[in-house]
Amino acid sequence: MAIDTPYRAIFTDLLTDQTLDILPLRDVSIDDYIGKAGSLSGTIPVPNEEMAERVKQVREGRTAVYLERGGDLWWGGIVWTTTLQSSGRGVLTLGIQAATFDSYAGRRRIRTDISFDEDTDQLEIARRLWRELDLQDDPTVPLPPDREPRRLGITFGEERSDVYRKASWRNGDETVYLEALDQLAAMENGFEHQILVYRDPISGRRVKQLRLGSPKIVNGATDLVFDRPGAILSYSFPYDATRGGTTAVARGGSANSNAGTESRPVLSTQQIAGDLLADGWPLIDLSSDHNDITDPVTLGSLAKRELDEARGAVVIPAITIRLGGIIPPQLIGRVARIRITDEWHRQGLDARYRIIGVKVTPPERGRPDTAELYLEEA
Repeated sequence: MAIDTPYRAIFTDLLTDQTLDILPLRDVSIDDYIGKAGSLSGTIPVPNEEMAERVKQVREGRTAVYLERGGDLWWGGIVWTTTLQSSGRGVLTLGIQAATFDSYAGRRRIRTDISFDEDTDQLEIARRLWRELDLQDDPTVPLPPDREPRRLGITFGEERSDVYRKASWRNGDETVYLEALDQLAAMENGFEHQILVYRDPISGRRVKQLRLGSPKIVNGATDLVFDRPGAILSYSFPYDATRGGTTAVARGGSANSNAGTESRPVLSTQQIAGDLLADGWPLIDLSSDHNDITDPVTLGSLAKRELDEARGAVVIPAITIRLGGIIPPQLIGRVARIRITDEWHRQGLDARYRIIGVKVTPPERGRPDTAELYLEEA
């Protein structure tokens, strides 16, 4: 990362958030999404023994890294992989790969019985799962009297969806927390979840907050406006019929407890996009597997949600913009008004999209400071 970059890479202890160091990070790229963990990659130069001692504090699985731009936190996550390399000329570097704090849910498994009755709001279920994740002490081992429980440090809001679910997970099934969350979120009338990082405007401390939205996460009261010609440097509109469909079936686990007979999975009823078929689309089948679900109603809900999100051809538009001082750090969930006039859009495109993913490329060696925004229709 160039010396005059507006970005700083802050490395902290994962469990205490105590700052370890602010280190130079080159060839850095970050991204973040709704629905999956984002990533950071970069390289720390190690030109001498003094820097080597500083860089040794970065320990995979135990270190967090934040990327700060202009005093605002644009990205935060866990360093999962480091690679020490020496070139043929003896130049030392430490490559790092990190993922947003959401990725932690993919590294933990449910090892206690958890159940919720049908009167529990689905967002409260998500919060309680993350509270289980947040606690770092073995619940079966008493704590010393002089020590507070260790936590990852996730904070929680009070969002409600008024959609109530019955859910349970058993000790011994080794269900990954992220799979449980995603499965719950993927049902009809489900929700979205993301870990947002920012600085508290009063204390200045770093905050990791679970953000929930039902059915979607929407951020900001006003639309961001991007024009081409103007702030939009490039754009793409990929339409992919291989990822879409006009029917969907969800396949679950077997409900057969008789070992002497053939075990067959439970299937949902077939969901059909009748309006697309009437409009001339052929039958294109979608299917998904949910091995730990045997309830046909739940499977039907999952199949309907899948078809709703992949009707016909899937398109995820993307625009690349030059970052300036007016672009806020919390872009995920914001609504952008895209205005394009060119040979294809002779009458001018003027449409509203929700930002569902961001990939930031900081400036380096003459490269401008840019962000690629991934969009869906608002």
